[in-house]
Amino acid sequence: MITCLGLKTKTLSSNRKGSSSQPMTDEGIREMIIENSGKFFESSRSFNQNLTFDMLAREMQIRNIEFNSPQKRTLKLIGEDGLYTNLAYLLSEQCETTTKVALFQGTDKAVFRDRKEFTGSILKQLEEAYQYINLNNKTKATFSGLNRVDTRDYPEEAVREALLNSIVHRDYFFSGSNLINIYDDRMEFVSLGGLVPGLELDSIFLGVSQSRNPNLAAVFYRMRLIESYGTGIGKIQRMYNSVEKKPKFETAKGVFRVTLPNYNEHAVVQKVAQWQVDLPNVQMLLEKQKEMIVAYALENGQVTRKEVEDLLEVGSTKAFRLLKELCDAGKLKAEGKGKLSRYVVN
Repeated sequence: MITCLGLKTKTLSSNRKGSSSQPMTDEGIREMIIENSGKFFESSRSFNQNLTFDMLAREMQIRNIEFNSPQKRTLKLIGEDGLYTNLAYLLSEQCETTTKVALFQGTDKAVFRDRKEFTGSILKQLEEAYQYINLNNKTKATFSGLNRVDTRDYPEEAVREALLNSIVHRDYFFSGSNLINIYDDRMEFVSLGGLVPGLELDSIFLGVSQSRNPNLAAVFYRMRLIESYGTGIGKIQRMYNSVEKKPKFETAKGVFRVTLPNYNEHAVVQKVAQWQVDLPNVQMLLEKQKEMIVAYALENGQVTRKEVEDLLEVGSTKAFRLLKELCDAGKLKAEGKGKLSRYVVN
């Protein structure tokens, strides 16, 4: 690869600082290749010219998009020299870049539950990785009145956008895999390359988009897999508007990570926290209800469970529980059994 790009070996072997020479890092070599080639990875000629596009052709047919030689040129799968580009390589069955998904027990990497590696065309990886994630995206049922409400651990739209982002915007000059880590409390999407040079993390929250792979993004846009550039982050954030725990977007040199919180787990934590805040008020209400029951018994000489239900506008179960607690506390005494029981002040 280095020879083909016309870079001398000695240029890549060292990096001069002052009077000393130091070995050039892989990142430095990669940046020099890009600088000297003057091209994106996707626009460069593919070393493998024996490419097949079964998955891509099928997906194009489903979407009623022509996929012939002129169309391949239009989509930049074929370069000006008439040869396949690296974009074609990524979309072919011969693509060697993979996507790895790992399931962990708990909140760290100590115990593996399962792991999968998806290969072939990045379209195939996208579909199979999404299906696998969806299989492990649990559903929790809650009830609002008489209606059952099903909620996934992770909003499907947020998963879709994060997965697409990790595939479309990563730096394919790196040979490593796309990584997706699923823990009990979160899901992480790790892609290589970091942000495009010149783009700050704050910029992406303003909807600014500069794709590292504009031709790949254009293919995905043509296939209606993405809507427009710069909208994915906003979509992910909106999916978490109703919960306290928010998605995280982090970048370091050569890496970009999106972390989706487990919606159900954090919603439960939030509800428990709210319950703890409201607990003193609940206890005050219970004490007030008990005082009303004792006062009623004093005034009328006795009180029955049915009278407690009417007095407090509560169900029979709660009425019985309040009466039992008053008896256990020695404030009331039960006379009779079952529904005929009446309670007098002790």
